[in-house]
Amino acid sequence: MTLAVRVIPCLDVDDGRVVKGVHFQHLRDAGDPVELAAEYYRQGADELTFLDVTASSSGRATMVDVVSRTADQLFIPLTVGGGVRSWEDVDSLLRCGADKVSVNTAAINDPMLISRIASRFGNQVLVLSVDARRERGERHTESGFEVTTMGGRHATGIDALWWAKRAQELGAGEILLNSMDADGTGRGFDIEMIRAMRAQVEIPIIASGGAGKAEDFPPAVAAGADAVLAASVFHFGTVSISGVKRCLRDAGYEVR
Repeated sequence: MTLAVRVIPCLDVDDGRVVKGVHFQHLRDAGDPVELAAEYYRQGADELTFLDVTASSSGRATMVDVVSRTADQLFIPLTVGGGVRSWEDVDSLLRCGADKVSVNTAAINDPMLISRIASRFGNQVLVLSVDARRERGERHTESGFEVTTMGGRHATGIDALWWAKRAQELGAGEILLNSMDADGTGRGFDIEMIRAMRAQVEIPIIASGGAGKAEDFPPAVAAGADAVLAASVFHFGTVSISGVKRCLRDAGYEVR
C-alpha cells in the first residue's frame, strides 16, 4: 500500500460535459469539466481522473481539446481514459497534458497493448480500468466477478481477478477497480471485491463505485485500496474532499 491514501474525483464526460447516472445509465448533467477540475484542485484533490464514458461504445476518440483545457487547470496527476486503442492514442493524450492513461476495452481485445504501452511509456503511465460486476445468469467465473465493457452493457465472461493479475504481468501500473453493481448507488464500495482483488495483485488499486458518504471511504482502504475514487458525491456536494480526508485520517490512515 502507498504511504498516503489518495482521494481522486472522477469526471465522467459525455459530449464535453460531466455527467453522472446509476450503473452508467440515465446520465444527468453535472457541470463543465474544466470548472470542476479547477475546483477540485482548490479543494485538495490528490489526482483527477477524466473518463469519456461513451468513447468506446460510440467509436469516438477521447476529446483531446477538453483534456488539454482540463490539464491547464491542474498541478496534480491527471489520468485520462475512454476510447484509447493504441500507443499513438496514449502519446497524444500525454502530449496534451495527461500524466496517466486508462485502458479498458482495447486491452481486452488486444492484451499485448498493455505491454506495448508500458514498454514505450513506462508502467507508471498505464492504468487498467476493470469494470467488474458479480456474475449473472449461467455465466461462471472462478472468482464470481466478471469483466464488462461498454459502460457495463457488455459481459465478457472474463474473470476480473484473473484479468487484473494478467494485466499486472503484462505491465499495468495500477488497477482502477469499478464495481458496476455499486456504481452510482451511494450504498458504499464493494468491499468483498476490493479484498479479493487485493489478494491477487501487488500493484496499487483504486477503488471506485458506490460511495455515498464520507464514512464509506475508510472501509475501502481497509479492504486493500491504495486510493479511493468517486464522482457524484463530489459533483453534487454530498461530501467534500476535505471531509473524506478527515474521515480517513480519523480512521488512522495517512492522507496528503
